[in-house]
Amino acid sequence: MGKTIAQKIFEAHMVEQPFPGTNVLKLDRVFCHEITTPIAINDLMERNKDRVFDPTKIKAVIDHVTPAKDSKCALQEKILREWADRNNIQDFFDIGANGVCHAIFPEKGFVRPGFTVIMGDSHTCTHGAFGAFAAGVGTTDLEVGILKGVCSFREPKAIKFILNGELKPGVYAKDVILYIIGQIGVNGATNCVTEFTGPVVDKMSMEERMTICNMAVEAGATSGICFPDMTTVDYLWPFIKDEFATKEDALKEYSKWIDDEDAEYEKVYTYDLSTLEPLCTVEYKPDQIRKISEMKGTKVNQVYIGSCTNGRISDLRIAAQILKGHKLAKGVRGIVSPATPLIYKMALDEGLISIFMDAGFCVTNPTCGACLGMSNGVLAEGEVCASTTNRNFNGRMGKGGMVHLMSPASAAATAITGTIANSELYKG
Repeated sequence: MGKTIAQKIFEAHMVEQPFPGTNVLKLDRVFCHEITTPIAINDLMERNKDRVFDPTKIKAVIDHVTPAKDSKCALQEKILREWADRNNIQDFFDIGANGVCHAIFPEKGFVRPGFTVIMGDSHTCTHGAFGAFAAGVGTTDLEVGILKGVCSFREPKAIKFILNGELKPGVYAKDVILYIIGQIGVNGATNCVTEFTGPVVDKMSMEERMTICNMAVEAGATSGICFPDMTTVDYLWPFIKDEFATKEDALKEYSKWIDDEDAEYEKVYTYDLSTLEPLCTVEYKPDQIRKISEMKGTKVNQVYIGSCTNGRISDLRIAAQILKGHKLAKGVRGIVSPATPLIYKMALDEGLISIFMDAGFCVTNPTCGACLGMSNGVLAEGEVCASTTNRNFNGRMGKGGMVHLMSPASAAATAITGTIANSELYKG
């Protein structure tokens, strides 16, 4: 019987199987940020285990509330900062050099096909776009990962999505993943690895693949994975060019992390996305989806463009293309947060920042603050936000606030009209 990509990665990283169905895996990367890691750090210190398994495999960043908004946040950042210094963690990204974790770590080339990656953050599944097994974990697993470089997982069940057809102009990766979640529900992939394949994925850039893998967890998945191909190699080439003579050699090596033709899956879903329209969420669950056209006229108070889902340079380019020459609708405030300093600089050099500012947007430093309602864009009770983030839970961006998730194109169009709207790029 053939193997799925997850089964191959598990087999290659297996340390032991202490109980039936329990797999202890060797880790290639442990990612850390200032919200969840300080709890693990303090516990390790209390147990006289303030050490790390390999400082070169641990990457840390301050990204959720940056700069600190109060003394509690400042303390969390201080704990992470001092821990990184004590343990000689060179890849620590402090204020000024920091970015949203799931954007800056891939940007630095830290993830490769076949890797195992954990982080105390549910959207760690983003990194599966590279053909890696990447999963968010709790504090105990994070502690063990930091200390021993291993983590325990259940037997990897897999669900395969075959995405056929060709997306219409104005339809994007965010619409694709919202559609999938809407089809299978928020529990549709619980405890499974989701593989995204087919012609639609083949044509996607790495940034687009990161978007769909980012929201795999919103369907309950442990990890979302795309198969490595030449698009993956091209993205990673600046970081791997000394390891391979040619890109073709790299592709040959990475191609071992593709499922076998006779691999078995829990379920296989096949969708033709040729008629897919721009989508957004309604109510308070990511699987409550409607077409943007059905939400036309829904008033918003805020538009947010950023996050680990849609804060990359391609997202900003799309939004700026729509906003150029326009202003925010009266009564609507706009916030844009480039996900990393490099993205910010690229947007500045390309004139995108000027377009956002001319439209009336507030441009902030890279941060996760607005997405989880902690800073830089919190909603008041009764307010509505059109957002490119990944969660629309009740109170997610502020107590009593409503969040409609959508693509950067739809968010930009909504900013201009003041009500939820399709972008001019959509050819229905």
